[in-house]
Amino acid sequence: MVVTLGEMKQYLRVDYEDDDQLITGFIASAEQLCRDVLRADETADLEKDETVKIAVLYATAYFYEHREEADHRALNLTLRALLFGHRKEGF
Repeated sequence: MVVTLGEMKQYLRVDYEDDDQLITGFIASAEQLCRDVLRADETADLEKDETVKIAVLYATAYFYEHREEADHRALNLTLRALLFGHRKEGF
């Protein structure tokens, strides 16, 4: 994982354990979304740059805060803007 549960809970300012499973799922989804944007095959590709970690933190927080009314298109556009410089050229 690019971001640990502890790091994510600190970023979200969550100090209870009730949402641990939910947050862990959001981290996995955010990492997959970042891999898709970057056209990366493995999580190891994500761990190379601090910008990618910030993108995973952002996406996870977005999923957590907007779980009822998330705009996935807007999130995807934001992640593309953040990660464009690190994106592989081909599929």
